[in-house]
Amino acid sequence: MWTVIYIAPSAKIAERIQQRLTDEGFLVKVREAKVSKQYEILVPEGELNEVRDVLGSILH
Repeated sequence: MWTVIYIAPSAKIAERIQQRLTDEGFLVKVREAKVSKQYEILVPEGELNEVRDVLGSILH
């Protein structure tokens, strides 16, 4: 099952995060949120904890 781990404010930021996570070896999907022009970053539920650690370093 895919789980939303982050909501990006633009397509450009979503693509950058997707690329960085993919480079780290994670499966990542991006989809446009149903509300406004935001983009959801999704990862498999089983990788959630590992991705959360890496995402923290990407965002800071």
